[in-house]
Amino acid sequence: MHKDGLISKIAGDIVTDDEPGKTMRAWRIRLEVKQSELAKFMGVKPSVLCDYEIGRRSSPGVKFVKRYVEGLVKLTKKSLKDMVIDGEGLEGILEIREFEEPVIIEELVKAVKGKVVEGDEMLDDKIYGYTVLDSIKAIYALSGFEFYRIFGSTSERALVFTKVGMGRSPLVAVRVSPLKPRVVVLHRPRQLDPLAIELARKERIVLVVSEAEDEEEIKEGLKGFS
Repeated sequence: MHKDGLISKIAGDIVTDDEPGKTMRAWRIRLEVKQSELAKFMGVKPSVLCDYEIGRRSSPGVKFVKRYVEGLVKLTKKSLKDMVIDGEGLEGILEIREFEEPVIIEELVKAVKGKVVEGDEMLDDKIYGYTVLDSIKAIYALSGFEFYRIFGSTSERALVFTKVGMGRSPLVAVRVSPLKPRVVVLHRPRQLDPLAIELARKERIVLVVSEAEDEEEIKEGLKGFS
């Protein structure tokens, strides 16, 4: 798991939770960082962190959360590469991985034997991971918080949808989600729906059609990055 990806993941969890203090504490415990050490890093009293974590103080501001998360990642002694990805084992998720180093989108397109349909101007951007999904199971079996877990440690990733018909459903699902991937890969759609292209354009997502033989060839191509 990349450091920047983990920071984005933790910060996103905190700011989108109705009880941010509990999420802050849960991540601190998970990363095995002492409250006193984190307080010292942030330049605040331990009681301040305690008040936020138990909900005694109102929701922390963005700058406070940013400093809090940076402190967690800096102070943890746990290996980031060994962090468990939240989406593992969920129905519809065939594979979910984080890159050890950022990957340029253009290189990922080559790895999945893809053709860019929308978003050529963003091919030099970087992503930090990928998720391969059975589109039918993912869209119908995953709901609510479970759907968000397809984003692993960061939304700066590629979502690869297999068993695609026209590509409309995956893009609609992404459209209504508060989290957006940087890249959507559709594996061998029978016919690409113009709506899918339009939604990708509106959301500034790189849309790719993969001509790989099967999902195993896609996963094999992507393993070179993780």
